[in-house]
Amino acid sequence: MLKKTSAIVLALAFSVTMSAGSAMAGDAEAGAKYYKKKCKSCHGKLVEGGKHSAGPNLWGVTTHTAGKVEGFKKYSKGLAAADFMWTDENLDKWLTKPKDFIPKAKMAVKVKKEADRANLIAYLKTAK
Repeated sequence: MLKKTSAIVLALAFSVTMSAGSAMAGDAEAGAKYYKKKCKSCHGKLVEGGKHSAGPNLWGVTTHTAGKVEGFKKYSKGLAAADFMWTDENLDKWLTKPKDFIPKAKMAVKVKKEADRANLIAYLKTAK
């Protein structure tokens, strides 16, 4: 009986782990469409060496420290003081409620739907 219970608990733990991981697995193509519709106007076209606009160009965002894009000088106090990498988890929190994640930050858009956030993050990860 104990072995059967242990097997069930292990199977449930595995399924929860897999579903949590897949929740962050997004569709980069759908993320590209979302970016063009909601992000491009402030962050510009997602291309290497792209120009900054109201916000920094997001090329390589997943490979550098928050608030530290070379050539972008308009960071809010919150982002200028940030000292962390843009991981999937941090991007998800930022996109959900930017000002809750980084007080005194400027960000006009909240991405309410989990699927949209996952897709957008998947797209941003392609730009390295």
